[in-house]
Amino acid sequence: MVRKVVSLVVFLPLGVLLVVLAVANRASVNLALNPFNPADQALSVSAPLFVFLIVAVMLGVLLGATVTWFTQGKHRKKARSQSRMAQQWQAEADRQKTRAEEIAGSTLPQLGAR
Repeated sequence: MVRKVVSLVVFLPLGVLLVVLAVANRASVNLALNPFNPADQALSVSAPLFVFLIVAVMLGVLLGATVTWFTQGKHRKKARSQSRMAQQWQAEADRQKTRAEEIAGSTLPQLGAR
């Protein structure tokens, strides 16, 4: 519940801000990709400014997610290793419990035999 409230408090103003930016920046701008000759039309893109802003934010999010994924790889590897080890220990504990029950069952005196 708290997570939904926090995401609502963060994403609702961000969405409103994005819509306001899109409405306020509808004019077409040129993005020159050639730093040596900005007038070169072959390496320039013309679009409304809000498109460039949204694309830049999306690329930033994707780049951040990718970097985070790779930097957390060692933690995911350690978690997988510990999960396998926990399964092995659980299987060993189950075997020992079964063995203990067998030993306890064979040493108990029979109640019906007198």
